[in-house]
Amino acid sequence: MSKRISDDDEVGKEADIRSGPSSNRQVNPTLQQEQPYPHQHQVHKVGVPAKQNLFKEFRATVKETFFSDEPLRPFKDQTKRRKLVLGFEALFPILRWARDYNLTKFRGDLIAGLTIASLCIPQDLGYAKLANLPGQNGLYSSFVPPLVYAFMGSSRDIAIGPVAVVSLLLGTMVRNEVDPITNAHDYLRLTLTATFFAGVTQLTLGFFRLGFLIDFLSHASIVGFMGGAAITIALQQFKGLLGIKTFTKKTDIVSVMRSVFNAAHHGWNWQTILIGVSFLAFLLLTKYIGKKKKKLFWVPAIAPLISVIVSTFFVYITRADKEGVAIVSKIRKGINPASADLIYFTGDNVIKGFRIGVVAGMIALTEAIAIGRTFAGMKDYQLDGNKEMVALGTMNIIGSLTSCYVATGSFSRSAVNYMAGCHTAVSNIIMSLVVLLTLELITPLFKYTPNAILASIIISAVVGLIDLEAMKLIWKIDKLDFVACMGAFFGVVFISVEIGLLIAVSISFAKILLQVTRPRTALLGKLPRTNVYRNILQYPNATQIPGILIIRVDSAIYFSNSNYIKERILRWVTDEEEQLKQKSLPKIEYLIVEMSPVTDIDTSGIHALEELYRSLQKREIELVLANPGTVVMDKIHASEFVELIGKGKIFLSVADAILTFGPHHEEP
Repeated sequence: MSKRISDDDEVGKEADIRSGPSSNRQVNPTLQQEQPYPHQHQVHKVGVPAKQNLFKEFRATVKETFFSDEPLRPFKDQTKRRKLVLGFEALFPILRWARDYNLTKFRGDLIAGLTIASLCIPQDLGYAKLANLPGQNGLYSSFVPPLVYAFMGSSRDIAIGPVAVVSLLLGTMVRNEVDPITNAHDYLRLTLTATFFAGVTQLTLGFFRLGFLIDFLSHASIVGFMGGAAITIALQQFKGLLGIKTFTKKTDIVSVMRSVFNAAHHGWNWQTILIGVSFLAFLLLTKYIGKKKKKLFWVPAIAPLISVIVSTFFVYITRADKEGVAIVSKIRKGINPASADLIYFTGDNVIKGFRIGVVAGMIALTEAIAIGRTFAGMKDYQLDGNKEMVALGTMNIIGSLTSCYVATGSFSRSAVNYMAGCHTAVSNIIMSLVVLLTLELITPLFKYTPNAILASIIISAVVGLIDLEAMKLIWKIDKLDFVACMGAFFGVVFISVEIGLLIAVSISFAKILLQVTRPRTALLGKLPRTNVYRNILQYPNATQIPGILIIRVDSAIYFSNSNYIKERILRWVTDEEEQLKQKSLPKIEYLIVEMSPVTDIDTSGIHALEELYRSLQKREIELVLANPGTVVMDKIHASEFVELIGKGKIFLSVADAILTFGPHHEEP
């Protein structure tokens, strides 16, 4: 049996034509072999796959769905002791790469760790404020989680800690349930509960290998959501940047700008504005320098810490806090206190914490996996998404027990980590140790740090989340993707973070449903002087065969689209018949459905083919199938559809069908 021919190119997927001219409609295959054509002209039969064992088929499907990467392959043919070692290495990747660790790698990790520590300390204070938490909770979240990730994570470059988008999301959703000012203790408890369930969500997805679920949030939606969140975060910083005391709790741009302008006459503080705007200009300038000259990556990395030190010293010696400049005030000294007793495990707040935690955990997971894959691609190593989820989930569960809120991979820190020359996750350990020293020794010095500095640090950090180039590219490539991007963007900016996220998810699912329920079909024609059939819209010089209509279906045929496909094919037939009638050309005698892109078919799909067959019979048109795949062939045989249309109406390729049913024609 000759191998089935299929074409996998993006636009065509049409079967190669291995035919020349044919002398009459029902050509004897034996006579065809004797004709002196330059190509092979034997009409091959479509092979019927052997019947598979139901259990084996089910097992193969489950394996391909959940274990496509074959995680147990390294354990094959190993001793029990070796399997135990491999099991520990799979759970703690540090045991594997630590064997090859050396002084050269440590030097790179040390520099990278110190560099990202200088960036993370001021950012942590700002992000904690964004989450409506005390500054020390931000520092806590850059101490314990990075240590856990260093032992369990598989990325060499990702830097762990609080991030702006998750901090805003968590702060907004928890504040909707508990007021952080009048009831700070319960607010902290609900935040820790949400962090616990965020970790449980991530760990569950990784353990049960359900990572593919986060892929349902499309790249375009993420770009729009991140851009909208960046603008929302920046707008929220007007309170600290302008020294406004009474500020709206809403996050939409209209409410924020109304609050800013209402406070213009009596609520702005010029000393605060001077500090905030001048250091914001300094931070943006250092980011520009770092972007233009890659070797100076350390300049924007240490700029936030320099800003904090200088501004804190300035406020201390001038006592600007007595002139209305808002300061951080006291930050609790010491390492993370245990917080297991603060997490809600009973009552109504469990449901609230679970709901908030699932949303925050999914967003944190999406960001971390995207960052990890980006840098893994740059360094050409594999990142196990399911192991990453287990590591991130475990670190957030442990973090929730040690006064941390949701931590994940930070793009700005990871970029600095990468450019600083990190080799392994030891850079996270170095950063964590620096944060430990900060918590033990330096936190009292942050007392006079102005809030305006934290606001300017956050604004400069989130500017990079607005990816205009990506938005332009999305517009060029896919207009529907651009709608999803803009829907998420405007939803976050004009309504709220939760609504923007809901819009992003809804549009992503809507796009999936649209593509599934309304697949593409194409009318094929033969390219002159070739043996290739292609879409006539893409190749206008492709010619149609008289009396034959060739249509390609570019999707699996399921219950969700079977009726549409049937009606779309009949519409093709009707349109073509009208055109032929106007031009007084021969009517259609055969409809060839090119099925190489049809990867699967269900009962509804076969039923639709049967209805199509009957409709064509009424029009005196014969239905012919070309190049059905293994799964499709197996199912149409099982349904006895083959007997309905006739075994002689199923061909290996469009070429064979044309050779059998096509009229006599000579190439020019």
